Amino acid sequence: MVIDNHGRILFVQNNGKWKLPGGFIELGESTEDTARREIWEETGLHIGNLQLIEVFSGKDFFTKLPNGDVYFHVTIAYATKEIRSGILRPDGIETEKVDFFKPSVLPHGLSARDQGLLKSFMQRK
Repeated sequence: MVIDNHGRILFVQNNGKWKLPGGFIELGESTEDTARREIWEETGLHIGNLQLIEVFSGKDFFTKLPNGDVYFHVTIAYATKEIRSGILRPDGIETEKVDFFKPSVLPHGLSARDQGLLKSFMQRK
């Protein structure tokens, strides 16, 4: 979760749906490095220090893929207010749009996962 100087939260749009940026860990990569890489790939921003929000796992994190594969995933959520450099832009592959939203006016249709991350973050503020 990237927060700008105005307290707005960064979201990305893919397939017409807004979500928090993120992705999967590559082999040998730390979770912090994953967060920084995914933010850069999806939004064009380089971020600095990260604060752990929470680790999410359990029965509510069940996923069934279109090919029938099933798994339970673990989400490790971080927040940062440290935007070091970059130009905000979608990558055109994973993201169609990128934008900051006020916490009081978030994009519609957020997933239960993103709603949970936001709720956990807001409770910690």
